[in-house]
Amino acid sequence: METTACNGSEESPTTFYLTGIPSLPTHLFLPTFFIFLLLYLLILVGNALIMVAVVAEPSLHKPMYFFLINLSALDIFFTTTTIPKMLSLFLFGDRFLSFPACFLQMYLFHSFSCSEAFILVVMAYDRYVAICRPLHYPVHMTPQTNAALAANAWLTALLLPIPAVVQTSQMAFDSIAYIYHCFCDHLAVVQASCSDTSPQTLMGFCIAMVVSFLPLLLVLFSYARILASVLRINSREGRAKAFSTCSSHLLVVGTYYSSIAIAYVAYRADLPLDFHIMGNVVYAILTPVLNPLIYTLRNKDVKAAITKMTHPSR
Repeated sequence: METTACNGSEESPTTFYLTGIPSLPTHLFLPTFFIFLLLYLLILVGNALIMVAVVAEPSLHKPMYFFLINLSALDIFFTTTTIPKMLSLFLFGDRFLSFPACFLQMYLFHSFSCSEAFILVVMAYDRYVAICRPLHYPVHMTPQTNAALAANAWLTALLLPIPAVVQTSQMAFDSIAYIYHCFCDHLAVVQASCSDTSPQTLMGFCIAMVVSFLPLLLVLFSYARILASVLRINSREGRAKAFSTCSSHLLVVGTYYSSIAIAYVAYRADLPLDFHIMGNVVYAILTPVLNPLIYTLRNKDVKAAITKMTHPSR
């Protein structure tokens, strides 16, 4: 890719300008603001309810729900890195981000995204041990082991994006760099640079494959073993009970990777820019919105705990 000259300098530090959704008419900004605000409130309230219910209900003090707390906390952190700025953009037209703020947003967005993929792997491992090795479950899934698995998922995800973020921050930018997005996504920031973007685009793609494809393989491997184990159960009731303990997690995994697929297709396909942006916005919002709904509607224990908490008289 041809390199162009930059107008920025040390005396005029780079400021990033978020274009938002370029073809969205101004009169639709306010309805878009309210839609995003409603989704954000659903994410905050839904995930907070799950966290409080799991902590307050002794019957949910199990490894499966400990990891669910981590997933709910991640969904809150993940969306908080992007949605408040999008709300400010659509309500006040606040499109500018300083250089440090943009790169902090980029780092946190991709770190929390990686964390979610790894937590889903840990949850799949928990279901594998519970179903395939039930007698060893209390020994393998101790509180110390659970804490170590969760901590490793968080720590690994916090470290993985650092090389890409640091190298991108060393690229050359104009004094005002236009980001064709609603937030500082890595690829959008790279494309805003006037340096050669090929190495960074390749690095971002490779990291995305590692943090998306490898966890998916691990989840599929776990469920292949689970399926083989469940099919060996003689009673239909036993098989149904075993599958029911996995259904919520399977739906969450399906939602997560469906949103990634939407974002990937929107980026790779020959579509207008708005579709690329909206594909990534769907990825940033869809899973955190649906996770609480899935666990409150599909998981009887969580649903009962939330009902007990919100309606104590029942």
